[in-house]
Amino acid sequence: MKYFSGDTSYFKKTILIGVMVGIISGFGALLFFWGLKYGSLFFMDWIIDYNMPREGQATGLIAGWTPPPNIWLILPVISFGALLSGLLVYTFAPEAEGHGTDAAIGAFHKDGRIRPRVVIIKAIASILTISTGGSAGREGPTAQISAGFGSLMGDFFRLSDHERRIAIATGIGAGIGTIFKAPLGGALLAAEILYYRDFESEAVVPGFLASIIGYSIFGYFEGYAPVFAEVNATWTVTQIPFFLLLGVISAGFGLLYIKSFYSSRDFFSNFFKKHNLPNHIKPLSGAVIIAFLVIGLSYISPETMIAALGGLGAGYGFMQLSMYNMLPLTVLLILPFIKIITTSLTIGSGGSGGVFAPGLVIGGAVGGAVGLSLHTFFPEIIQVSTIPVFVVVGMISLFGGISNAPIAVMIMVVEMTGDFSLLVPAMGAVAITTVLTGENTIFREQVPTKAQSGAHRGEYNVEILEEIPAGDAMIKKPEIICISPSDTAEKVIQIMDDSYHTGFPVIEDGKLIGIVTHRDIRENRETSRDIKVAEIMKTNLLTLNPESSLEEALSIMIANRIHHLPVVAADNPEYLVGFVTTTDIMRAYTKIMNQ
Repeated sequence: MKYFSGDTSYFKKTILIGVMVGIISGFGALLFFWGLKYGSLFFMDWIIDYNMPREGQATGLIAGWTPPPNIWLILPVISFGALLSGLLVYTFAPEAEGHGTDAAIGAFHKDGRIRPRVVIIKAIASILTISTGGSAGREGPTAQISAGFGSLMGDFFRLSDHERRIAIATGIGAGIGTIFKAPLGGALLAAEILYYRDFESEAVVPGFLASIIGYSIFGYFEGYAPVFAEVNATWTVTQIPFFLLLGVISAGFGLLYIKSFYSSRDFFSNFFKKHNLPNHIKPLSGAVIIAFLVIGLSYISPETMIAALGGLGAGYGFMQLSMYNMLPLTVLLILPFIKIITTSLTIGSGGSGGVFAPGLVIGGAVGGAVGLSLHTFFPEIIQVSTIPVFVVVGMISLFGGISNAPIAVMIMVVEMTGDFSLLVPAMGAVAITTVLTGENTIFREQVPTKAQSGAHRGEYNVEILEEIPAGDAMIKKPEIICISPSDTAEKVIQIMDDSYHTGFPVIEDGKLIGIVTHRDIRENRETSRDIKVAEIMKTNLLTLNPESSLEEALSIMIANRIHHLPVVAADNPEYLVGFVTTTDIMRAYTKIMNQ
C-alpha cells in the first residue's frame, strides 16, 4: 500500500477520492431514497391503497399494515413501472438494465468508465421498478450511481486509470453503505466484493473516508437509527450448532437463487432475441407474470397472500415483521421461493434494481422458518426470543455466501440491526455457507484474483512477460491430467477434488477436442452427475503455441475471462503439448523477477 510511502501526490488524491465520492454518495443516496419513498407512497399507498409494512416501524404501527382492498390494481401499476423503465433504459442506456452492482464491478475490471447518462437513467428506472412493486433492492442502483460519479470525477480531475478504478470501487462501497446506514460494512464491501478470492486493499482507506462522509450526510436528513428497529433477541453458545445448520440450509437456497436468477435472465434474453422482439418491453413481460402470480396466490389463502405481497418491492417490511415474530411458519416457508421467483422475473427480464435486498429477504425468511421450526421441536433450547436471531443470521449467511463478501455483508447487516452481539452466531453460519457455495456468485462480473482483473494488468512488467515463451512456463504433456469425452461429470469432480486443479484438456484418439473446467460443471449443476464430458465441454478453443509469449497468454485470459489455455504444436492445432494456467504465469513471472 502506498498511503504512507512519502508520495504526497498519491496521498492527496486518496483523500480527494474519499471526500468527493463520500459527498456524492451522501447526496446521491439521499435523493434516490427520497425518490423511492415518495414513489412508493404514490403508487402503493395512494393508487393501490396498500398500507404496506416498512422496516424500522415499531410493533404497534407495523401491526396495522393492511393488504390492498383490490389486489387487481397491482397489474396496471407494476406494468406501468416496468414499461416506462424498459423504455428509458433500452433507449438511452442499455447498460443500466439489471442489477447495478454487477455492472459497476464490471466497469472496475474493464475500462474503468461509466457513462454519465447511466447515473440518471439508472436512478429513474430503479425508482419506477421498485416503487411500483418490482422485486429489487435499492443498493444496486446506489452502487452504480455512486460508481458512475466516481468515473465522472476521474475525467474531471484527470485521474489515472488506476485511480479512476479506485474511485469506482470506493463509490460501490460508499453508495451501498450510505443508503443502508452501514458505513463500516460499506467501506469493507468496496474492497471485498470485486473478487471471490482476493481483496482490493487500496480501496479500504478512501472507502472508510467516503462511507463515513456519505453516512453523515444521509443521516443528517434521515436520522442515524439503524434500518431495522431493535428487537428483543437473545442467543446462547449451546445454540451455535443450530446456526451452523442454518448455514447449510442457506447455502442451498443461495444456490437456488443464483440458478433461478441467471436462468430467468437467459430465458428472457434468448426468447426476445429468437422472436426478434424489442428489448424495451422485456421488463414488462416479467412484471405481468409477477402480477398474475401475486393475484393468483392471493386467492388461495391468507398465508399465500402475505407471502405473495412479501415478494413485491424490496420486502424489508416483511423482514421487520419476522423479527417481531409476526409472521406464521407457513408464510416463512413460502416466502423464500416467492421472493426468488419475483426477483428473477423482475431483474432477469431487464428491470432495474439490486439483488442485495431480495437476497437478505430470502435469507431472513429461511432463517425465520428454521428458527420457528426448531422452536416447535426444541422449545427449551430455541426460545421465542432466539427466532429473530435466526432471521438476522439467515440474512447474513445467505447473501454473504453468494456475494463472496462474507465479512462486509456480516458487518453491514449487524449495523442495519444495531446488535453487534449477533456477530458470533453469524460468523459460524456465513463461514459454512461460503464454503458450501464455493465460487458460485450472484455477481458474475467478479473475478478470482487481481491477476485476472484488467485493473491490475499493468502491474506485470509486460516486457518480461513478452520474453517468456509459453513453452517455458507450461505444464508439459506427460504431467497433464487429461479427460476423455466419455468420462462423466462425477469423475471430473472427483479428479478436481483429488488434484486441486479446476480445468483439464479433453483428448480423444490422441487429439485435443475440448476443455472442461469447474465452470462447466457448475453451469450444469442441475444435470445428473452421469452426464458425459462430451455434452458439457467447450469445443471452441483458444490455444497457444509453445513460442507464444506469456504476455499474449495473459491478454487472452483476461479478455475472455478464462484461467486455462491448451498449448498445441505450431503445425498441428489438434496435438496437445502443454497446458498453461494463470498460476503458471505468475510462477514464471515471479521466478524471473527474483533472479
